[in-house]
Amino acid sequence: MPVEGLKNIATALAIGLGAIGPGIGIGLIGLGALEAVGRNPDAESKIRTNMILAIAFAEAVAIYALVIALIIKFT
Repeated sequence: MPVEGLKNIATALAIGLGAIGPGIGIGLIGLGALEAVGRNPDAESKIRTNMILAIAFAEAVAIYALVIALIIKFT
């Protein structure tokens, strides 16, 4: 019984801590992109493309954290 409780805590910590970094990273990416578009509106399409690519890489880290949390939960 205590092992199940520890697994639940480990699962929560894995996804909780694993989502903090990508969340902050995506926010900073958006901030930088909006500032760049504000300075140079003509480059919006190129900035948007690079922003979406960077967000996808940051989101991949959160997906890895989710996979680890699921492995902890179901093993």
